[in-house]
Amino acid sequence: MQSTKRFKLLATSAALLAGLAFGPAHADTQVVKLGFAAPLTGPQAHYGEDMKNGLELALEEANKQNIQLDGKTAKFELVSRDDQADPRTAVQVAQQIVDEGVKGVLGHFNSGTTIPASRVYNDAGLPQIAMATSPEYTEQGYDTTFRMMTSDTQQGAADGEFIVKDLGAKKVALIDDRTAYGQGLADEVAKAVEAAGGEIIAREYTTDKATDFTAILTNIKSKAPAAIFFGGLDAQSGPMRSQMVRLGIEAPLVSGEMTRSETFLKLAGDAADGTYASLAGVPLSTMAAGEQFLKDYKARFNVEPGVYSPYAYDGAWNMITAMKEAGSSDPAKYLPKLASLARSGATSKHIAYDGKGDLKEVAVTIYLVKNGKWTMFKSMVSQAAE
Repeated sequence: MQSTKRFKLLATSAALLAGLAFGPAHADTQVVKLGFAAPLTGPQAHYGEDMKNGLELALEEANKQNIQLDGKTAKFELVSRDDQADPRTAVQVAQQIVDEGVKGVLGHFNSGTTIPASRVYNDAGLPQIAMATSPEYTEQGYDTTFRMMTSDTQQGAADGEFIVKDLGAKKVALIDDRTAYGQGLADEVAKAVEAAGGEIIAREYTTDKATDFTAILTNIKSKAPAAIFFGGLDAQSGPMRSQMVRLGIEAPLVSGEMTRSETFLKLAGDAADGTYASLAGVPLSTMAAGEQFLKDYKARFNVEPGVYSPYAYDGAWNMITAMKEAGSSDPAKYLPKLASLARSGATSKHIAYDGKGDLKEVAVTIYLVKNGKWTMFKSMVSQAAE
């Protein structure tokens, strides 16, 4: 009996000592939740996973720094949701993220999901840094919206000028998938083509679920375009390119960053060569800290980083840096610091936002498929007009 009492006393003492040893450490730590949403299932899941990896790498690095926020050591956690690239689902997911008590949002990926979701976050007073490139995202008048990449307005202007001036194509046909991203990018390309002295001789529409483009391509072929621009996803541009070759269309296919992927190369097969695709930003090899990012990313995930991971990584660090400068994870306190941010990151030495939340530095790179691989063709870096 005495032995049992002695054991209980020792156990109680040990528990008290453990509480003294570890209690203050736990009390001095606060979990800072950051929301994330993107397509994590379906044909666009590779985009979402690429983005998520970049975010997780940034948060893991931040957690090693013992960053002090609100008088405590911050432990950053990512609250992830699958928006399935569907606008209606995105709004539901956005509310779920808000209800989780996050301090900021890193996402969504698609313009079509980001724009409706941004209203939910703005109503909750949550800063949002998204990959979306449609100009409408930051033109809503919210002070909570920021970008991870160059906008479609900036990218489309570069694409249109490239088609007319570099390719010498004066007669251009446009196809878009009617998504906010695809239509928005094609609209900007159309403006830039005409501004550069070119002519839009045809404009056709499809969907982000279609795979057969024979009818619209046949119609376009009859008008003899010098180039065809497609605003949409690699799941469509891959088979589209194959069908262009099969129909004997010699005009090159030009597209946006979603075509600049390994998925496009697989879907287009031997027909991929000669395709151009623009990408906001510059190649990883020429990024400010691209080599270090590549090394850290491969060590963590054991795969090559995709197009979007370094921009997601910088997006996360932009938000964390604003919190560090404010000394708080309170959105009302760090939002002004995010708006006035000026930092050197992985993708650029000059990361800063204008009054709408667009990046001040405009960087666009044109890639060409040569011998079945994406190769850099031309990079353009400038400062956005104030």
